[in-house]
Amino acid sequence: MDTIRTSARQLAWEIAARVCDPEIPVLTIEDLGILRSVDVDDAGGPGGVAGKPSVRITITPTYSGCPAMDAIREDLLRVYAAEGYLHVTVETVLAPAWTTDWMTDAGKAKLEEYGIAAPSGLASAGGHSGRVRLSLAVKCPQCQSLNTKEITRFGSTSCKALYVCQDCKEPFDYFKVL
Repeated sequence: MDTIRTSARQLAWEIAARVCDPEIPVLTIEDLGILRSVDVDDAGGPGGVAGKPSVRITITPTYSGCPAMDAIREDLLRVYAAEGYLHVTVETVLAPAWTTDWMTDAGKAKLEEYGIAAPSGLASAGGHSGRVRLSLAVKCPQCQSLNTKEITRFGSTSCKALYVCQDCKEPFDYFKVL
């Protein structure tokens, strides 16, 4: 029975992990680390029929006001419905707060390939309390130069900053360490 439950949970996770972020479509919600958990109810629960368990998905936004969460919720419901799951619940949790530490290495590589500088360093480094402002050298995703300059702290979305490369002159987004 435990093997069946693990298999059902793994399958349910794999379905959720296919959902892409609507703002950065080369990343899945698993790549971003906003997919926190996927639980299945063996008994099927309300709406769980034809061998398909009820599913509860927990997601955490990259920041509390992230407008993409509604689209992600709808995309999750759509992919599960296409797989025959009739009872799916998507819960958004704000604590613990999302951090770029939760991003996968594959996700960071996909960001670079897409032309967005991936977050560098760990948000949890040092275990300090309070804000510490550091000046970072952000590598240009086009030419790999470290000769870059922040243009604005807030880029196309709140979790990104806009930079320009002083060597190749190309502007690019940097996914901030949060």
